[in-house]
Amino acid sequence: MAFKLEPLPYEKNALAPHISQETLEFHYGKHHQGYVTKLNGLVADTPLAQKSLEELVKSESGKVFNNAAQIWNHTFYWKSLSPKGGNAPSGKIADAINASFGSFDEFKKKFQEEAINHFGSGWVWLVRDDNNKLEIVGAHDAGNPLTQGKTPVLTCDVWEHAYYIDYRNDRAKYLEAFWHLVNWEFASANLK
Repeated sequence: MAFKLEPLPYEKNALAPHISQETLEFHYGKHHQGYVTKLNGLVADTPLAQKSLEELVKSESGKVFNNAAQIWNHTFYWKSLSPKGGNAPSGKIADAINASFGSFDEFKKKFQEEAINHFGSGWVWLVRDDNNKLEIVGAHDAGNPLTQGKTPVLTCDVWEHAYYIDYRNDRAKYLEAFWHLVNWEFASANLK
């Protein structure tokens, strides 16, 4: 197989009580694995099998893009979370957030509004542009900021499968849990 499911950066029960082991078993073990399986079937015995996920995200469309982007997005999402995450950021990422949004509280409010009010399935991204300014962007379905020349810093999955087991259809409650898990070290590393 050209593409493999990258291991989680923590155990499946490590994000509890905010995100349960059962959610990770379905979200990672079924949904994320499903995108890997589908992409491998789509690119088997074609030159696309030799490309990286990032290359496929930037260059392809249709089913290949959707599955490649969902693999890339999910891998990035798992790294955006940490059992030791949460609280307010510090250091470089805090400075960048304050410079772009005025304060962490203002950033958190805007990010949450984008996530809660996002219609349908998709992603909410904190991205950096070429001028090192941060912005919040929503993306539908498998949308990825790499296709717009922006650098992903942090993401939140707002597909229902990310939270339905734990929070049913209460996306706002899922967002409350998300803030307890945000991996600010990962976000800070993505500013480079």
